[in-house]
Amino acid sequence: MRIKSALAVAAVAVLATACGSGGGGGEKAAEPGKPVTIKFLSLAWQKESIAANKEIVDAWNKANPNLQVTLVQGSWDNANDQLVTQFAGGTAPDVIHNDSPALSGFASDGYLLDLTDKLPAELKSDIPQAAWDTVTFKGKSADGIYGVPFLQESQVVIANKKLLDAAKVRVPTSDNPWTWDEFAEASKKMTKDGTYGVAWPMKSPVNKSLNMALNFGGTFFQTGADGKTTVKVGPEEREVLQRIHDQLYKDKSADPAALGQGTADPLPAFYDGKFALLPAGVYLRQQVAEQAPDGFEWVTLPPLKGTTSEQGAVSQTLSIAQDSKYADESMKFISFFLNAENQAKLAKGDWLLPTSQKAAADPAMTAQENGWDVATASAKNLVVAPFLKVNGFDEWKSKVATPALQEYFGNKITLDEAAKRLVEDGNKVLERYQQ
Repeated sequence: MRIKSALAVAAVAVLATACGSGGGGGEKAAEPGKPVTIKFLSLAWQKESIAANKEIVDAWNKANPNLQVTLVQGSWDNANDQLVTQFAGGTAPDVIHNDSPALSGFASDGYLLDLTDKLPAELKSDIPQAAWDTVTFKGKSADGIYGVPFLQESQVVIANKKLLDAAKVRVPTSDNPWTWDEFAEASKKMTKDGTYGVAWPMKSPVNKSLNMALNFGGTFFQTGADGKTTVKVGPEEREVLQRIHDQLYKDKSADPAALGQGTADPLPAFYDGKFALLPAGVYLRQQVAEQAPDGFEWVTLPPLKGTTSEQGAVSQTLSIAQDSKYADESMKFISFFLNAENQAKLAKGDWLLPTSQKAAADPAMTAQENGWDVATASAKNLVVAPFLKVNGFDEWKSKVATPALQEYFGNKITLDEAAKRLVEDGNKVLERYQQ
């Protein structure tokens, strides 16, 4: 999902201490007539998102004096390490904010509650099945739902409107997006007079490459008849990799200065008109809206289309600890926290996409200002990312795929060489997880 900022070290200390006293297996049952208190670990990190979390919790506590929620602020940077310790010690918070890739391991270890039979019908029906697929994993015995998905991210294209208009290219719409071929032609047309058509920040190339590879049906992994998963880099997986490489070295329409940068690093050059198009997650719109100089006009363009516009979906989630003494109460709180009105607030605070269909219809989510209409419409292209279900994916990503793709995009190795490393070195990693 997005690149997350570190919160203050103090927040980490709060997470370690505040979560250690309740919600887990060591908690005493509530005394009759005494209010129940559950602990909610939030990983919100943007100012607006933190405020939205606090506002929703305060509203719940005001309306429910006998079921109080204690908000515990954590950090994406180390939450999973903290949770491993807390799960093992039976001191995990009752309600846990995380993202879908992290749930699989915790579910298989028996640390998260299967929510399948606890989900209220209204909440279940308001969220599309594609989002539920991102949180459905094999637990200790059978497949189950181990979190409620509520925020997602898609890849869009942020464009300099002045340069877009000057090039007289067709402006894509959600109903008629650019194909990758059109995108390449538009980028070439906008490359002139020291300005490039596009920037590809590829310091962390894996998620962007793999999510967009789904445009051409590229999955990067396959499961054989024996049930074992192996890495696959065939024609479908190569399409997006080759197209980005072509923009850099064949068309020379991509700004080489951006290649080693993180997602937001090219923004100053974008404002200066050094390039026209920036493929990025929808959340980056916030920085553009808040930081762009006066008079700078920008627009959000929809996801690109290959054979489809499908992209891999990762969800932010709320789960319940298996050891929580207050699972039913925790689900009541989750249902309130993630109702349509509140999801719209949370999505607005994080500049992401709500999974709630009712929230997506909120006027704030469909306004043209800051590209919300295009961003929200892009949610229809999100499907469960198959690679996020692969045991060992994180190690493959960090030890094999990241360096191989960095070298490929840096023009240091060929696509054949990159593919060989992804497959051969990757299968050695996966084999250890499938013994």
